[in-house]
Amino acid sequence: MPVVREFRLPDLGEGLTGAEVVRWMVEVGEVIAVDQPVVEVETAKAVVEVPCPYGGVVTARYGAEGEEISVGAPLVTVAVASPAGVGEELAAAGVVAAVAEVERPLVGYGVLESKGGRRRRVGAVAPGAPGVSGASVVAAPAVAVAAAVVPVAPVVVPVISPLVRRLAREQGVDLTALAGSGPDGLIMRADVERAVAAKAAGPVAAAAVAAPVPAGPDTVVPLRGLRKAVAEKLGRSHREIPAATCWVDADATELMALRRQLNAAPGPKVSVLALLARICTVALARFPELNSSVTEDGSGIVRHSAVHLGFAAQGERGLVVPVVRDAHTRSTEQLGEELGRLTGAARAGSLTLAELTGGTFTLNNYGVFGVDGSTPILNHPEAAMLGVGRIVAKPWVHGGELAVREVTQLSFTFDHRVCDGGTAGGFLRFVADCVEQPGMLLRQL
Repeated sequence: MPVVREFRLPDLGEGLTGAEVVRWMVEVGEVIAVDQPVVEVETAKAVVEVPCPYGGVVTARYGAEGEEISVGAPLVTVAVASPAGVGEELAAAGVVAAVAEVERPLVGYGVLESKGGRRRRVGAVAPGAPGVSGASVVAAPAVAVAAAVVPVAPVVVPVISPLVRRLAREQGVDLTALAGSGPDGLIMRADVERAVAAKAAGPVAAAAVAAPVPAGPDTVVPLRGLRKAVAEKLGRSHREIPAATCWVDADATELMALRRQLNAAPGPKVSVLALLARICTVALARFPELNSSVTEDGSGIVRHSAVHLGFAAQGERGLVVPVVRDAHTRSTEQLGEELGRLTGAARAGSLTLAELTGGTFTLNNYGVFGVDGSTPILNHPEAAMLGVGRIVAKPWVHGGELAVREVTQLSFTFDHRVCDGGTAGGFLRFVADCVEQPGMLLRQL
């Protein structure tokens, strides 16, 4: 007889305790192969496809879309054939399957491509019994159907992000009818949102009346996935870290002139963020106390030997903090290339867990939002964060005369347990001096 194997949600890394079901990729009664992705889940870090280490017939699945599942809780159960007598045992159980493989070790939990081949289902699922939530199991009927399904050429839809697909499903948007605004026609979230707005504009315009529409009841939006993780992390940072902030205005005219000079030469373009990242790595070499974190029990300070530079980036799932590994070993051009690659991955929603964790210091360029200053909450357990406001033309005293210069505000938030104000002020002043006189960096190279 077949053996029923229970596959539980594995530990997806970095101390995550659960994940939200985004989309089921198999149905009860379907025949699956070893390591075939069965469900798409959203963790606090990324959206991943989870492959099942068993091949056979799916007999149950647990958790509806949008439901949170804890690590170690059941995901699916699979009827797995024993190594000997596969055909006889499955036939005796009323199941005829084209795929019946024995148990194999799990391969991994990265963002995977679904395996090719045909999907077949054994029997039929009774109406109203989707096989989700709790221990709901759909058994194969006594007389099973084993019909070959002729594969149909799929319609290739240029969309990468599973969140974009989910939004389209929820709003009833046909992705095949959309023209993507991203690179090579890639369909972005904004494209789906425009389609939803256009679809809603007609009925709303037709139903417009002169009388004001009364406000509806307040709604409660549950904290899930990324927003829940951000809320918990920022709450912990605010509770545990005695943070302080200092700031200074800096004349960035020379820095911007240097950037224009660098970009006039052949080769990759250098961004302002790359220049600021390079300044940060040099400053942290002079003030290593700020590239540190306090131990969990608060009994010591960990001085990190490498600078893993986090930076804020806007992605499909909101604001995320990708990490440039070993930033202190990279040139300005190399920093720019890696910052560009990670920013593109953030926009496409394809960042991996490794690219979102392990930072030791954060650079936050909130000037892209058109604001001058901020007092951010530290990215726990990091001890420091440099914030950069917009670079804007302002009246400034330069060379003893009033002139119009390109000015930015630099703010620095730090954990007061790792250093005193003198160290923090020294770091910020050095950064400001490098922004005003970027030639100073040559002394550090």
